[in-house]
Amino acid sequence: MKDIPMSIYTTLQRLNIELPSAAPPVGAYLMSAPSGALVYLSGHIAKKDGRPWAGKLGADMTTDTARLAARAVAIDLLATMHAHTGDLNRVRRIVKLSSLVNATPDFTEAHLVTNGASELLVEVFGEAGKHARCAFGVAQLPLGACVEIELIAEIASQP
Repeated sequence: MKDIPMSIYTTLQRLNIELPSAAPPVGAYLMSAPSGALVYLSGHIAKKDGRPWAGKLGADMTTDTARLAARAVAIDLLATMHAHTGDLNRVRRIVKLSSLVNATPDFTEAHLVTNGASELLVEVFGEAGKHARCAFGVAQLPLGACVEIELIAEIASQP
């Protein structure tokens, strides 16, 4: 008997994840831009209690805390993707994730911070959540946020 894939929304519920409202852009850009079967999601900064989750890795924030922030960003990215597609079950796969980590020059664990987002996407989408990625340490991010992440996904034309 063939396994029937679980609804993404059932998986989110099992993980105790409630999608927030998708945030509007705060500048002259779109939160999502489709091109063919791909949708490009703009960078989302980490937020905690609706405010920028500020911090600099290697100075005043731990890798473990920033990893939680990256997971929170992934949830916000899912909310934007839901707003764009109308149905997260249309996501065929997560193609690429790019992560920027606000860090001191000697901080070398940006990849561990980014795992917070990558692991959540695999929890939610299974094999389709495995993606190519890059993780950069940067000198500063908007509003002092500790992490900013952008995402590219492949979307099915029909649910």
